[in-house]
Amino acid sequence: MKNLSIFFAIIYFGTLSSFKQLIAGENKQEEMSWFTSTFQKLWSAGILAAKSKPLALTASTTVRQLSHAERRARGPTVRRYGYKDKLFQSGLLPHLDNGQKLPMPVYRPKNAWSEKRALFGQNDYIDILGNDRLHPTRVLYSVPSWLRGVSGNEYQVLLRKRRLMEKTKYPIARPTKWRDMEKRILYLYKFLNRKTKTGYSKQ
Repeated sequence: MKNLSIFFAIIYFGTLSSFKQLIAGENKQEEMSWFTSTFQKLWSAGILAAKSKPLALTASTTVRQLSHAERRARGPTVRRYGYKDKLFQSGLLPHLDNGQKLPMPVYRPKNAWSEKRALFGQNDYIDILGNDRLHPTRVLYSVPSWLRGVSGNEYQVLLRKRRLMEKTKYPIARPTKWRDMEKRILYLYKFLNRKTKTGYSKQ
C-alpha cells in the first residue's frame, strides 16, 4: 500500500508540473521531450515499486481474534499488573504473604507478678477489710487533691478547686484555664440564683 501511494504521488506531481509548463507557453517539441522523460521516470519508479519487498505489518494493524480454545490455552488475563492485594478474598482461609501462610506470633508469657499486676486493686475493699482510721478516698493516688472525696454539684466542685488552687502557682502557670474557671463559676452563680428554685431553709 505504501508503494502504491508513492507511485500515485509521483504521477500527481508529474502532471502538476506538466500543466505549469503548458501554461508557460513552451513549444511542442519541449513538451514532447518533457513528456517522454516523465514517462520514463514513472515507468522506472513503477518497476522499482513492483520489485521491492512489501512492508511488514505494524503493531497498529488489526489482529485476528483468538478463539475460545486459544484463550483458554493462553491462561488467565493479567489485570492490575504490579498491584499487590494484601487480603486473601477466596474464602475462609488465612491471609497469604507471597504465597506463604503468615507465621504465628512467638508466644511470650507475661509477667503476672510485676508490680502493676500484683498490686492492681489492692485498695478496693480497704474500708471493709481495713480499720476505721483509713478512708477509701485517702488512697486515690491518681485523682487530683481537689477532687478526692468531693460531693456536690459543679458549682460546689469549682468553688473547692478555686479555694485549693488560688494559693498555688496555678493562676500564674495556667492563666487561660484559671480565667475560664472564673467565668464558669460566675455563670453558674447567676444561673443557680436566677433560674433554679431553692429548697426550704433548715434554719
